[in-house]
Amino acid sequence: MTHDRRIAVLDAPTNLGLRPPRPGAEPGVRGLASALRGHDLVRRLAAHDAGALSVPAYGDVADQATGFRNGPAIGAFTQTLANGVGELLDAGDFPVVLGGDCSIVLGAALALRRRGAAALAAVDGHDDYSLPRDVDAYRGRFAAAGLDLWLVTGHGSPALSDIDGLGPYVAESHVVQIGMMREEGDDRYYATEVFDDGGIERHRADDIRRAGGPATGRAARTYLEATDAKAFWVHLDVDVLHQRYMPAVDSPNPFGITPDELSAILAELLASPECAGLDVAIYDPELDPDGTAANLLTNLLIDVLTTPDR
Repeated sequence: MTHDRRIAVLDAPTNLGLRPPRPGAEPGVRGLASALRGHDLVRRLAAHDAGALSVPAYGDVADQATGFRNGPAIGAFTQTLANGVGELLDAGDFPVVLGGDCSIVLGAALALRRRGAAALAAVDGHDDYSLPRDVDAYRGRFAAAGLDLWLVTGHGSPALSDIDGLGPYVAESHVVQIGMMREEGDDRYYATEVFDDGGIERHRADDIRRAGGPATGRAARTYLEATDAKAFWVHLDVDVLHQRYMPAVDSPNPFGITPDELSAILAELLASPECAGLDVAIYDPELDPDGTAANLLTNLLIDVLTTPDR
């Protein structure tokens, strides 16, 4: 599905964008890449092993300047990841970035933006855009993994959203959000109306169930290819899947889509010659002791990345 481009697997094992799961603990998503490699992902993809990037140490460190916990470290790693992804793009490769938390989309999008206008398919069970209504309660401690779409479209501190003076990395009119759902009470605690009334194209989980995965993927691809961007990135937060299939995430999704629906969506997106790369985020192997979810995710990625264009 990568149009004869060599697949290059790059590890970005950051957990800087998440809150600690409990006092003194680190989020386990830092083990995502190792877990999928343990299921032989690189060999089964016949991919180039692009290695692993060094990530700053995790800390539950408030930062008033950026507004985000670990903010300066996230900004630094965003540049590191953009450099790494950029090298692979310039070599003609198709990068598959293994996170990590959702803040990795900042680095991937910045890499594309450095090379021209960029577009984005954000496949995620949440909008990752809506701010809490009580912003003062979180000031300095926002979690970048929960606001990555807000940041990547140019909002918030320039240290995260305007690196190299290139923000927004992706214009809101160049984004398709695929798979979001709302839980009861979301609109009381978050300013969801800003996203819902904004300019981002979206296909909610309920829309996907009605239309089906192939039709949703085709519609998203058509939208992205119609922008003036020459390339788009696919960001996959695996909490888009229903919790019965993917319980190993920090926010299990009771309204998520099925693996078959997700596979069909990704297959359509990856079939586009304008698709530049893919990142995978939020799977936590510490929540998957028998490896069932890792096996499902590995098989899904191999299927969509190696099946001939349809």
